[in-house]
Amino acid sequence: MQERPRGHLPCDAAHHPWPKYCEQAEVDIDIHQLRHAHATEFINAGVSIEAVRRRLGHASTETTQIYTLLTDKIADDEIRAARRRRDTRR
Repeated sequence: MQERPRGHLPCDAAHHPWPKYCEQAEVDIDIHQLRHAHATEFINAGVSIEAVRRRLGHASTETTQIYTLLTDKIADDEIRAARRRRDTRR
């Protein structure tokens, strides 16, 4: 089992309150999408793949490599789609 870096939030601790936070903020995004956007933002800003790998807790840079395939346009499209879903629920 890979040791989690100190200061990181356990997955279950984040997942449990997430729906309540989204409801209060009136957003429709799951925690995985947030993690994905976070990693993509770092990659697009030029942060090394190794630093992003460590941040996400991946055992291999091959897993992290998928984030390099995303562009700002894709991330922006995902954000716009989430906003449209939110606005149609109101």
